[in-house]
Amino acid sequence: MTDTTSQPITPQTKRNFFQQLELDVRLLGMIGAFIILCIGFNLVTDGRFLTPRNIFNLTIQTVSVAIMASGMVFVIVTRHIDLSVGALLATCSAIMAMTQTEFVPHVLGLGLNHPITWIVAVAVGLAAGTLIGAFHGWMVGYLTIPAFIVTLGGFLVWRNVAWYMTDGQTIGPLDSTFLMFGGTNGTLGTSLSWVLGLGATGLALLTLWNSRRAKLAHEFPVKPLWAEGVMAAIISAAILGLVAVLNAYEIPTARLKRMFEDRGEVMPEGLTMGYGLPISVLILIAVAVVMTVVARRTRLGRYIFATGGNPDAAELSGINTRLLTVKIFAIMGFLCALSAVVASARLANHSNDIGTLDELRVIAAAVIGGTALSGGFGTIYGAILGALIMQSLQSGMAMVGVDAPFQNIVVGTVLVAAVFIDIVYRKRVGAK
Repeated sequence: MTDTTSQPITPQTKRNFFQQLELDVRLLGMIGAFIILCIGFNLVTDGRFLTPRNIFNLTIQTVSVAIMASGMVFVIVTRHIDLSVGALLATCSAIMAMTQTEFVPHVLGLGLNHPITWIVAVAVGLAAGTLIGAFHGWMVGYLTIPAFIVTLGGFLVWRNVAWYMTDGQTIGPLDSTFLMFGGTNGTLGTSLSWVLGLGATGLALLTLWNSRRAKLAHEFPVKPLWAEGVMAAIISAAILGLVAVLNAYEIPTARLKRMFEDRGEVMPEGLTMGYGLPISVLILIAVAVVMTVVARRTRLGRYIFATGGNPDAAELSGINTRLLTVKIFAIMGFLCALSAVVASARLANHSNDIGTLDELRVIAAAVIGGTALSGGFGTIYGAILGALIMQSLQSGMAMVGVDAPFQNIVVGTVLVAAVFIDIVYRKRVGAK
């Protein structure tokens, strides 16, 4: 009889540092690539890339694509694609701009900056985006037209619908409250940003603690206490570090002086103020939280990933995959409209080229973030990180002086490389 008491320690008990932290290797690779990218551009630009000003601009430029990328995760996970997101953003932007400048003043008889103007505009835009997205989903799910064809047609249709709605003109100025969703025109200020940052940090730490307690209560394996402490430190540093950097970007003196003059006040001599967290970034955070909860904690999320993993088995198990497709594209349409709010508010007007090439950026962000084109796998945080990497790449190349055509060449190359790396990674993981 063999003595099992002297058996060597199994490989599962020999876990390295990152395994004990239970961090995704692919996520670590993306974070590492992002850090290398930022350091590289910072060196090439003589320290201008990692300044508070550029990081602030980088965050507000990333928001629009990141919001749509979170919806694209659901679309790609279910083995579909949406090529119309940029055109749909343009149509929703045109609808909201015309609502503010034509419908509300001339039909409702209210001024451009009336308290309900922005509410009506945003509500109309979100409703339009959701309905158009649901219409795409209906054609894909119930008429069984391939999503590639439906959204390619949508790409051509909605871009030109936006053009005809505005007669090809730039529409502005937009409502002053509406502009607060764009970035520099709408921030929380330093004090409120610190309050929110500390509150978010406390909530994140409480979530970590409750998760550990729940695992222990059900006798599930947990991380070592030191690993929990490291994760808590990383999360706290990330949240408070972002707040500190955004607070460090000071409002230009001339702009600050105008802000006091608009209130009928005189700016105190030597006064400085930081921007703080942009409202658009808070919108992205809210979208990320809601979409993550939907993906992990709801029946809809389970149905989405089950359908992406095996559509036939999902349908045989009783999932209404046709209605599910409508819901997914409706969510995508809603997020396109929400992105239109942020994008047009950041530009302070609606222009004909708004959302151009966003189809490439959104799909690339989702794929770079780890969403499998074969379906069944994807994460919201990965897509947002992918969007940040994409925007950092473009912003850095622009600061270096790279021409726009070559920027697109680089982005396309990175997209293909990311898909190839993902295929190799999944084969290796599957082989193990």
